[in-house]
Amino acid sequence: MSLASIDRERMLGRIRELGEVGREDGRLTRLAGSDADRAGRDLLVSWLEGAGLEVRIDRIGNIFGIWTEEPIADEAPVLLGSHIDTVINAGIYDGCYGVIAGLEVIETLKRNGFAPSRPIAVAAFTNEEGVRYAPDMMGSLVHAGGLSVEAALASVGTDGSVLGDELSRIGYAGDIEPGFLRPKAYVELHIEQGPVLEREGLRIGAVETLQGISWQRVTISGVANHAGTTPMSMRSDAGQAAAEVMVFLRQRAMASDIPVVATIGCMAFEPNAINVIPSLASFTVDLRSPDEQRLREEEAALSTFLDALALRDGLGVSVERLARFQPVTFDPAIVALIEQAAGRRGLSSRRMTSGAGHDAQMIARIAPSAMIFVPSRDGISHNPREHTDADDLVAGADILLDVVRDLSA
Repeated sequence: MSLASIDRERMLGRIRELGEVGREDGRLTRLAGSDADRAGRDLLVSWLEGAGLEVRIDRIGNIFGIWTEEPIADEAPVLLGSHIDTVINAGIYDGCYGVIAGLEVIETLKRNGFAPSRPIAVAAFTNEEGVRYAPDMMGSLVHAGGLSVEAALASVGTDGSVLGDELSRIGYAGDIEPGFLRPKAYVELHIEQGPVLEREGLRIGAVETLQGISWQRVTISGVANHAGTTPMSMRSDAGQAAAEVMVFLRQRAMASDIPVVATIGCMAFEPNAINVIPSLASFTVDLRSPDEQRLREEEAALSTFLDALALRDGLGVSVERLARFQPVTFDPAIVALIEQAAGRRGLSSRRMTSGAGHDAQMIARIAPSAMIFVPSRDGISHNPREHTDADDLVAGADILLDVVRDLSA
């Protein structure tokens, strides 16, 4: 059974089929709690039920497909999964691949007469992307006990909607308390979303660490004034200050001897007029590092820099914490199983760090966890050009198959 393989055409076909749900004018968008999300969930549930799995939905809308038999029903399960919500104008693989491959692994094990020692389940966690509701990785965070279900359901979206209301509207507000399923182990298969595996010509990534994430919203208040008549030395220019913050963060990240990335992804000015000095600049800051101490140092450096700007130019500064997650070290034994499985199948591999946040980051709080990566063409993700070759998708699913078999033998 060690070299059994998943059903290639079924898995690839499901990825393509789900990739058409929520597509309008050529753009794929399936935000949490939306009508497109409901359609995607309905399709997934039909596949889970068709595979003979018990389908359970918790109060935050997490979907679980559970394969169990009576003698092992009380054992802690091996859990697989990811998410099926997307960013705006997305690719078809991010998250969806891990959920569909997890289902495919269960179906393959059943087809081959495998008798697991414990249940095996696949999950699709709610609102992993965090595009419509904050924070991201919400469903898995609630499942792991890091956020109350009441707070999550009360989250107000970018469009003014409330997540709890939207889950009820689309029929996915379950009645089971989150965390009801506490896994023995969790394994998440995912496209890399970065360039490392492709650049190095490798097939499999055994993910052993995941970067910590710090999200903040900074608001700088200045004084609106005439762009032509106000001398540069007499301005309280919120826009100029925001630009200086962007340069400051880039220079620190580039100079760091420990991996750090910094991104200002959203920015807005008021009054947003070509001939008026901005009176307000609001922007987000995304800081990430696999080293917790360095992440704290970058946060502190930003705070000190903002204070200096405020003092120099007579500005007001406020900072709102949006999300903060510490770096994660995955379970060494599961990481080793991934490497061993790759070796048995003759697939080149390396240990690596994930730069993106994933549901595994949250589930690692309550169970031994790890991730499997497959290459992303040109390192592109969150983009319609997101692509992984079919052979790599199948290879990753086969590695997941082997690891799940080992964990549930």
